[in-house]
Amino acid sequence: MDWTGCELVEVIPGKVSGRPIVVGTRIPADLVVDYVDHGSSVEEILENYPGLSKETVEGLISFANSRRMKVAS
Repeated sequence: MDWTGCELVEVIPGKVSGRPIVVGTRIPADLVVDYVDHGSSVEEILENYPGLSKETVEGLISFANSRRMKVAS
């Protein structure tokens, strides 16, 4: 996924191999969305990644869904 324009995601060369990560963490943004795609709830994600806020997880999901809708159009 192209995370360009998402303020919740950053790319830092040398950190997690330069993959897009949630700002201030080492958690790949795609991982969060993959969990949702495989049926996990926001609450389950927060249990597994307590360093994330509900707002961040919901924002990542919303951004990813908006990008998918653009690709499908």
